[in-house]
Amino acid sequence: MPSRLESRTDWYNLKVNLGLPSLVGLRRDEIQTELQNSGLVAEKEARMRAAQISRWIYQKAAAEFLEMKDVPASLREALAAKFTISPLQVERHLRSSDDVDKLLVHRGDGDVYECVLLPYENRVSCCLSSQVGCPMGCKFCATGIGGFTRNLDAGEILAQYLMLQRLSPRRVGHVVFMGMGEPLLNFEALLKALALLHDEVGLSYRHITVSTVGIVPKIKELTKTGLPIHLALSLHSPFDRVRDTFMPVNKRWPVAEVVGAMKDHARKTGRKITIEYLLIDRLTDSLDQAAELAKLVKGTPSVVNLIPFNYVMTDEGFRRPEVGRVRSFRRELESRGVNVTQRVERGHDIAAACGQLAGEHQGRFARRESTSALPLASA
Repeated sequence: MPSRLESRTDWYNLKVNLGLPSLVGLRRDEIQTELQNSGLVAEKEARMRAAQISRWIYQKAAAEFLEMKDVPASLREALAAKFTISPLQVERHLRSSDDVDKLLVHRGDGDVYECVLLPYENRVSCCLSSQVGCPMGCKFCATGIGGFTRNLDAGEILAQYLMLQRLSPRRVGHVVFMGMGEPLLNFEALLKALALLHDEVGLSYRHITVSTVGIVPKIKELTKTGLPIHLALSLHSPFDRVRDTFMPVNKRWPVAEVVGAMKDHARKTGRKITIEYLLIDRLTDSLDQAAELAKLVKGTPSVVNLIPFNYVMTDEGFRRPEVGRVRSFRRELESRGVNVTQRVERGHDIAAACGQLAGEHQGRFARRESTSALPLASA
């Protein structure tokens, strides 16, 4: 892991030139092409230098070219004048009472978004965003309520992972695309980010989860790639009449169609699917919905992940069910042979829990000319 910035906070004080083209988001062969086109490296050594630089960027999470000790000093200086490997600026850093880190970041254009570092006893995971905001309009989700600005490119996605890795003394070995945005609506950038995480960072595809609200054509397209990633569906009700009320996507691809696409994905990839299920008091937590959900997943390798509603400021009046209702819903599923887990809530006090990533992306942060990141701040 990163070698020079031992404290893992020094990188906050680096001068971030957001106007330079970034090498983050490029494959090794693309870095080689950039080196050759820039005239900084002779063609005969471009491949070797690209391999070195790629390793420092993706495997060691270097924040600046000066860290690359096996690259000649003159080349490091020349690279720093032409490119950046720290393409994002930290607008805000919060740390929760249970050691979850949340970064609010941007690339100098005022479009801010969030990513989260989630350390556990036996692993370190991170939650990445794929869009600035989200166009899906789910009424229980702070991101969806805030609206949509734009897609992120692969470099902006990978840069989140690298910034979070610099915060962690342990390797970030698991990635979930459950941050801001609908990943499957940013399909090409998502695929490139997945490839970079696997090929350059060195993560197993089996340690990467992509969550979707149910974009059926893109689920099918993802299935065709054969990538052995983990696919999760934000279902939240097995009844169209209920799901229609808070997830607009259901009117385009109703429950039977989207669950059918997920089952096909499981069958063709051999990978267990996850059904994310949000428990909202008196809306999605009834036992008849548990019984119907059990019927939907029967015969398919799957796990239902229960998520008691996290507070989001909304006009809908949603509430978290009492513990007894959550327990009853879970027992109903288990009695019908369903594999059930319950989301371990982390980062609630800094609005980093499921459904709470708002990103403050509706103009509350004006574009700034400063090129230095803000210091660490605790919640």
